[in-house]
Amino acid sequence: MATYRYCTPEWLEESKQRTRSQPKYQKELSKITAKVFYRIRAESDWGIEADILFGGVVDHGELLELKFYSEEEAKREADFIMAASPQEWKKILRKENKFLTDFMLGKISLEQGSKVGVLGLAPYAPTFIDALTEVDLQFPDEMSPGELEAFRDDVREFRANLGV
Repeated sequence: MATYRYCTPEWLEESKQRTRSQPKYQKELSKITAKVFYRIRAESDWGIEADILFGGVVDHGELLELKFYSEEEAKREADFIMAASPQEWKKILRKENKFLTDFMLGKISLEQGSKVGVLGLAPYAPTFIDALTEVDLQFPDEMSPGELEAFRDDVREFRANLGV
């Protein structure tokens, strides 16, 4: 299985393709229509010099989009924006922590949308996490110094190219 670096366009694209190709996700998320965005807070030790936002747009379980967004796009389009440190998101994606627990403890903050709405989506969080972890992920704290420097360069490049 290929390994993808967190958080890169290649990871989101592969996750989107895998999610779309597996009917189980559409079935499990069929009651969901929402634009849920995630802020990864800046962490220079991880090669993330400024916050990164990505979001999933789901319509009755069908994943329409999974991509990076600019701050302005996110604020305009998102139903929900949730934010956490990259270390916290890693714990969620590695399934070491539960989304709902960490949300209720304030480790994941809600920047846009209603708390009641997030609580309504919370039962579906494990399915979305499964979709994002269909591939092996390599996090910046698992990279060698050379890999981390290349990652920093790649992040700068894709952010400039995408305007995010």
